[in-house]
This record gives sequence, structure tokens and C-alpha cells, in this order.
Amino acid sequence: MVQSTSFVPDFPTSEVSDWLPPGKRAAVCFTVDDIHPRSPEIFVGHDRTSGALGHLHWLLERHDQLRITLFTTPDWRQVSPFPSRPWLARIPMLRDRVQPFQTLPPETMCLRCHPRFVQQLKEMPRTEIGMHGLHHVHLGRGTPVEFAGLSESECRRMLRDAVAIFTDAGLDYVPGMTPPGWELSENLARAMIDVGLQFVASARDIRTPVSPRALAEMSGLRNVSLIYPQFICGSSLVHLTTNFQATSPIDRAFEIVECGGLIAVKAHSLKHVPGHTALDGLDELYRNYLDVVFTKLAETYGATLWWTSMSEIAARCMNGRVAVPVELRA
Repeated sequence: MVQSTSFVPDFPTSEVSDWLPPGKRAAVCFTVDDIHPRSPEIFVGHDRTSGALGHLHWLLERHDQLRITLFTTPDWRQVSPFPSRPWLARIPMLRDRVQPFQTLPPETMCLRCHPRFVQQLKEMPRTEIGMHGLHHVHLGRGTPVEFAGLSESECRRMLRDAVAIFTDAGLDYVPGMTPPGWELSENLARAMIDVGLQFVASARDIRTPVSPRALAEMSGLRNVSLIYPQFICGSSLVHLTTNFQATSPIDRAFEIVECGGLIAVKAHSLKHVPGHTALDGLDELYRNYLDVVFTKLAETYGATLWWTSMSEIAARCMNGRVAVPVELRA
């Protein structure tokens, strides 16, 4: 994935107390980015053992406590995270004013145009829908860092457009987002708060050693807790850091539990896009590895482990001040 080269501000942060329910020593959540109607890699026909959604059904059937957050792009337009016209991307001034990346026409992957796909998402058990930008593209060199350099009003308009598409498509969503490219600017944070979002996952760090004081220093937002939920922007947003993926050793998950933290597992729905193979793309190999990780965690810690979702964590952190719009489906 192409990462942002823009400055990531240090947001004021504060600790969240009592974020774990009574009797729980640590938590697990599982999120998947880049959900959109593109086929066949996301869903293959009616075969629930094929494609990314098929792999998720398989995991849900094997782990009855597992919860999943699908970060979904309402009008996906990205074809590849790499320039289709590389010569254009090398021309100063021009490269930031035109689109050197191949993109899909508007509405091609818009959720309101794909009711069957929306219905497939709605039928998934113990699954919630979060926001993952609007188009997953950015003018100039920064795709997929969609919100980089935009004003607060521009961010607000895009978020409201995303909400309108979810509403038109009849797809319930929870009040949180993973920004494309992990980029969370101050303008985007203010816009998120203004439209009623409560949580954001804007940091990924799968390298920093686990400890109670460890801070995220890899992708996206820096200087936020590696393993604990944290308030940013006063107490208006709950931030959660991704800290485990396909390439992470299983010991990392156990270390997080021993510190009383959140194992925030991440996958991407597509393994292969033109010019790029995602290490955390959800294929059969990654699915099987997660099956082993989840099984060993359940066997070792039993009922003391909280199998949850990002919206549940955010709602508990907010202490019920703002209701989560959608409860997890049974």
C-alpha cells in the first residue's frame, strides 16, 4: 500500500479507564479493509468458502464468539495503488493536479448500484459495517490517502456523501472509520466529530515490541497507544491501533493479552491488485492462520477474553454518552 508522506500531527490523547468489561483480562477484535462490490476476489458466487467474504463466513462458523468489522468504501474507484501513467507522476506541479492513477468511473462500484452485494453484507452474522473513505482515491500522487490536504469542509462533505450512499443502499453502519492510507489529519478528525463518528483506527504498527507503554510508530497516526484504546481530540474520538496481521507471530497476540490490551487484527479484502500483493490480503492461507490463532487464544484464556468489535469498544469507552446506531446481529 502507498503510504502518505504528509505530516501526521500529534493529537492530544488521554487514557480510557475501565474499557474492559468485568471479568475480562484482554480483548480481540478483527477488522477487514477495502470492502466493495469488486469481484470475484471478494465473493465468488454463492460459494461461502471462496473469496474474502467466503473466508469470513468460514471463520465465523468455526468461532462463535468472533466479531468482525468490515470497513467499507461506499463508491470504490481505485484500480491500483500505483500510477498507470508513471511519467506523469514524475512531472513537478502537474503530478499533484491531475490523476496519474487509473480509476473507475463514478458509480461503478457504488453500493446503491449493487443491491445483491449489500444484501450479502447484511446477511453476515456478528458483523458490522464501518466507513473506509468515499472513493479510496486522491488527486495527485497520494492515492489511496484520500483525505490528505483537504479542508475541514471538504472532508465533511465527503463523509456526508458516504453516509448518504450507505443510507440509500439500506446498509446500516457503525459510527467509525479507518481512513484510507491510515491518514488522519486535524481537518478530517474535526469533520468526523461533526458528522457524529465516534471512533477511528488510524494507526498500524506490527513491529514495535509489545509493552504497556508502547506507542505506534509505523503507519498513520504516531504516538498513540499500541495496545490500548485511547481518546483523541479531547474525549470526542476513540482511537484504536491495528497491531496484528498475517505476518505477525502468534506470540505477539499472547503478549498483548498478558499486558491486558486489545489484539486488533487486520486484513485486507483483496490479496492481489495490479502491481501489488498485500501481505495481509485475506486468502486461504491467512484464514487458516487466523483459525489457529483464535483457537489457541480461546483454549488458553477461555471466558476471560473479550471477543468484541471496534464499535463495542468505542461505546464502552464513551460510557453510553452516545448510542451506537447498530447493534451486532446475532
